[in-house]
Amino acid sequence: MTMSEAPIWGRYVELRPDKLAAIRSHAPVAYVPWGGMEWHGPHLPLGIDGIVADAVALRAVRRTGGVLLPTVWLAANVLPHPDSMSLSSGLLSQLLDTMLAQLAAAGWRVVVLTSGHYGHAHELTMIAAAERAIQQHGLLALAAPCFALVDEAMQDRAALWESSMALALRPELVHLQSLGLAPLRPESSGVIGRDPRDTASASLGNSALNLAGERLAAAVSELLIANNTAPLQALYTERRARCHSFLERFGTDLDQATQAWWADLIHDTSAES
Repeated sequence: MTMSEAPIWGRYVELRPDKLAAIRSHAPVAYVPWGGMEWHGPHLPLGIDGIVADAVALRAVRRTGGVLLPTVWLAANVLPHPDSMSLSSGLLSQLLDTMLAQLAAAGWRVVVLTSGHYGHAHELTMIAAAERAIQQHGLLALAAPCFALVDEAMQDRAALWESSMALALRPELVHLQSLGLAPLRPESSGVIGRDPRDTASASLGNSALNLAGERLAAAVSELLIANNTAPLQALYTERRARCHSFLERFGTDLDQATQAWWADLIHDTSAES
């Protein structure tokens, strides 16, 4: 693809085989948005992680070309709540290994797992699968939360940034009034981060989504040009370092660590009140 050509892209499920092959020959990049079905308080939809991941991936694929696969709505180690649905880390690993192996065998060179779910345990499972795909299939597998390449502060939970992105993408699904007027507690509001009431906005959400899409597209373009795993290795080293204190405090059993972290957070906020 020359600089004067518009990127060729499409949604995987809408393409005939000839069109899919044409896209792959021009831009062998497959984007896999990853979300979950997780309680995000009374004000946001249960699928907000996937809604955001799809929006970021869409912005990136329009810049680089490639295909956009359907969002995967199954995350590992989501917060405990009757309305949340979660996979074990082991099951997520199997799912990722199978998907990445098949995409590599089909001829895709870069696969992007962009996750709207920010849990440490979930991210570490995705990183491990990406590294296996690099080693076993020679795949340039980029696995990262949507805002890992932008600003860690934007990875809040049901708070200012996530609520703003929901307002930008699906305003009809957002109901900030349901948070009430009292001080917010994580166990009842789902909010971890800045209070979204009277601060969240669609314009703020759009700015964040556009920036995330730009950064992701730039990283993918670099991988396509350089065909080098060094940037991926550097990213994964950095991301693992961010998770180190979490694992030290809550243990390396990923299926238990998130539960322990949530219980600790609830205990701390209860003690402060």
